[in-house]
Amino acid sequence: MKADHSRPHWPAVACAVALLSLCEADACRAFAFQPCAPCAGAPGAIKVKDQPAALRVDIREWPTPTRGTHPHDPLATQDGAIWYTGQKANLLGRLDPATGKIQEFPLKTPDSGPHGLVVDKAGAIWFTAQAKGYIGKLDPATGIVREYVPTGATRIDPHTPIFDRNGVLWFTAQQANLIGRLDPSTGEITLLAPPTKDAAPYGVVSGGDGALYVAEFGANKIARVDPTTLRITEFTLPSEDARPRRIAATGDGYIWYTDFTRGRLGRLDPRTGEVEDWLSPGGALSGPYAIAALGDGIWFAETGEEQNMLVRFDPKTQSFAKWPIPSGGGVVRNMAATPSGGLALACSGVDKIGLATITDAGK
Repeated sequence: MKADHSRPHWPAVACAVALLSLCEADACRAFAFQPCAPCAGAPGAIKVKDQPAALRVDIREWPTPTRGTHPHDPLATQDGAIWYTGQKANLLGRLDPATGKIQEFPLKTPDSGPHGLVVDKAGAIWFTAQAKGYIGKLDPATGIVREYVPTGATRIDPHTPIFDRNGVLWFTAQQANLIGRLDPSTGEITLLAPPTKDAAPYGVVSGGDGALYVAEFGANKIARVDPTTLRITEFTLPSEDARPRRIAATGDGYIWYTDFTRGRLGRLDPRTGEVEDWLSPGGALSGPYAIAALGDGIWFAETGEEQNMLVRFDPKTQSFAKWPIPSGGGVVRNMAATPSGGLALACSGVDKIGLATITDAGK
């Protein structure tokens, strides 16, 4: 499928602006994007099929206590809390959506640049310190942070972490062009180099087959890492211009990714290597970024415009619906599914943490 580089006609933009005026300061009702008749017929207009009326999305946002925090990644835990990395404030934060209370946990190493985070079975919060090249482990009960660094002189910039089925921590290192493995029982870090030079490993997810899948943002490739043999294989995407950034997995074995530079949502079948993609509703310059698989849909954020949009794709009908993020989002760099079936959002540029509550009255 070829990318459509056309831009929406100005009447369509006016229609979108009118839609955004329906958002309030702290919450946003769910409105499926439906262009008016003149907009729908405008050259380059993106057609978005109607979403079932039973689906409702409400988005709430909370400002971070420290200004300039730049929350990068969110994490939803089983107790209902939303954790986040305060990339520019050198801290981790914990939001209780029920009360709105936010607790901040300062890091002991200055200017660590916390980026991604994940929770282990014991409740400890592990995070990547991108600017200082270490993996951190926070004990929420004490606030104590333990740091892990690779042996030798290897310099890393840890990016996105994830645990595999055996409780081993994996992470990407974008500029170092490495994929890391950390054994929590020993603290030992193993670094693997993908076959492609300057692949820029970015998002990572655990697939249905137990392997790790990595979006190589510097290439048109997705890497597969066998956690047992440590062997890395790569799937080349059909378009040379494709740049997968964030990545998600569904129970049917598919790997989904946001193609940031082409404005597309992509799907890889690792069993056959088959790839299919769809133009995002916002068009080729919509900047699809954060992504999550939730229920029977694929959710992602369009960040190409100041007004970020939360988008849902229905794989069965191959249709999209979209909702404006109340604050604009300031680039939603990552999102995470919550145990209750919602989505936690990190609205980095506006220093807010968001929670999308999704209600499907038809179920």
